Amino acid sequence: MALETDILQGSLDLLVLKRLSTGPMHGWGIAQDIQSLSGDTFKVGQGSLYPALYRLEQQRLIDSDWGTTENNRRAKFYRLTPLGRKQLDIETSRWDKMAAAIARILRPARETSR
Repeated sequence: MALETDILQGSLDLLVLKRLSTGPMHGWGIAQDIQSLSGDTFKVGQGSLYPALYRLEQQRLIDSDWGTTENNRRAKFYRLTPLGRKQLDIETSRWDKMAAAIARILRPARETSR
């Protein structure tokens, strides 16, 4: 498994929603933030990111408008909707539960007490 390019299935939407919770961003900015904040572990390609953005827009979790980047380029800026903020809370809670369960399996109490 190449961590540099693979993101756990289903987690890209969560990461995109989380990045947009700080304010509107264009697609390239979202991808760069995810890569940077993950310590270059996750590299989100256009072939994954833009279908995710489209899907989230169709689900009304994000909305978009055209604008101009800091480099004076035209780009679509995405923002979280109230429904998206609610979904972010739900997905974050699910992720926390799943991560805790995986940790319990990987490091059972009897192993950690040795």
